[in-house]
Amino acid sequence: MAILSVLSACVAAERAPSRTLPAPVVNRPLPSQKPPTPAAQVRPAVVGAPVGLENLLNEQWRIFPGRTGVAIMRIDGGEWITGKRVDALFPQQSVSKTWVALTILDLVDQNKVRLDQKIRITRDDLAVFHQPIRDSVIANGEIEVTVLSLLEQAIIGSDNTANDSLLRTAGGPQAVQNFLLRKKLGAIRFGPGERLMQSAIAGLEWRQEYAIGRRFYAARAEVPLATRKAALDRYLADPVDGASPEAIVRALAKLAKGELLSPASTRLILGIMSRTSSGPNRLRAGVPADWRFVHKTGTGQILPPVATGYNDIGIMTAPDGTRYAVAVMMGSTTAPIPQRMSFMQFVSRTIAAYHGQ
Repeated sequence: MAILSVLSACVAAERAPSRTLPAPVVNRPLPSQKPPTPAAQVRPAVVGAPVGLENLLNEQWRIFPGRTGVAIMRIDGGEWITGKRVDALFPQQSVSKTWVALTILDLVDQNKVRLDQKIRITRDDLAVFHQPIRDSVIANGEIEVTVLSLLEQAIIGSDNTANDSLLRTAGGPQAVQNFLLRKKLGAIRFGPGERLMQSAIAGLEWRQEYAIGRRFYAARAEVPLATRKAALDRYLADPVDGASPEAIVRALAKLAKGELLSPASTRLILGIMSRTSSGPNRLRAGVPADWRFVHKTGTGQILPPVATGYNDIGIMTAPDGTRYAVAVMMGSTTAPIPQRMSFMQFVSRTIAAYHGQ
C-alpha cells in the first residue's frame, strides 16, 4: 500500500489519555431533551478496526490543533467502530439539518406530510446566515415552496430558512427531538432553531430585522468582545445542538440499512445527500473517484482566532458495496481552513486505503 501523505506539522492539539473500554453501548436514549454532557475521552477501536488505520488516525489527530472528534464505523462485512473522543458532545451546526430532514420524511412515511405539499414562507420566516431562498421571499413578499424543494435546498445548499420552514412544518424542535428519542439515536441533541441559537451564540437576543441583509453581522459587531466570548464559551462547553461522533455514525448506519425510514424515503434522502454542494474540499475530496459518497456539512461562528463547529458527516460506499459511516467534528480550532480540509481528507482517504484489511 502506498504510504499516505502526512499533514503539515502544526501546534500540538489538546490530548486525552487512551484507555481500554468495552464495546460502546448501542442506542443510548436521552433522558431528556438536553442530556448530561459526557466527559471528553479518547476511546480505542472496537476489535476489528485495522491497526494501521488506528495508528495513522491517532498520529494526525494528536497534532491537529483544537478539540476534534472523529468516528468511523464499518457498516457491512463485519461491523466495527473506531475514533477519537467518540463520546464527547460537539456542536453540530448545519449537520443537524440531517435530523430535520429525517423527521419530515418520517412524517411523509406516516402520511402526515406530503412531498408535494406547499409551505408558505414570508419575511417573518427568514432566518440568518446562509439562506439563498431569502431573495425570492423579499422580492415577492411571500412564496410557496414544496416540501421536496425545501428538503433539497436545506440539505444540498444548507439553506437556513428552508430548514427552519421544514422544522416549523414538522412541529418544531420538540418534534425532531421526539424523532431522535423514538428511533433511539443516542447522544444527539437538537437546538431551538437557527435564529435563536445563532443569536445566543453571538451574545444577542434575536430580532427579526437581523434576517435582512447583513444586519445580524452589524449587530454582532456591536457586542462587547468579552460578552461575545463568554456566550461562545458557554455554547462550546455545553452545546445545545451537541452530538457525539459515535451517535452520529450509528445513526447514519441505521439510515443506510433502512432502519429509520421507508425504502422510498431512504433512497430519497440518500440521493439528496449525494448532491450536497457545501464542503467539496472536506471529506469528499479524500474519497476515491470510484467510491460513492453522501454527506452533510456544518460550519459555526468564528471569533478569531478560533473557528467553531467545522464539521462533515457522511457515508462512504466502496466499489464492492461495503459502507462506512464517518463523522469529523471540529468543536473549536485555530487551524486555518486548508489545514482543516486536509485533516478531513486524510480521514476519508485513510478509510479507503485500509478498506478490506
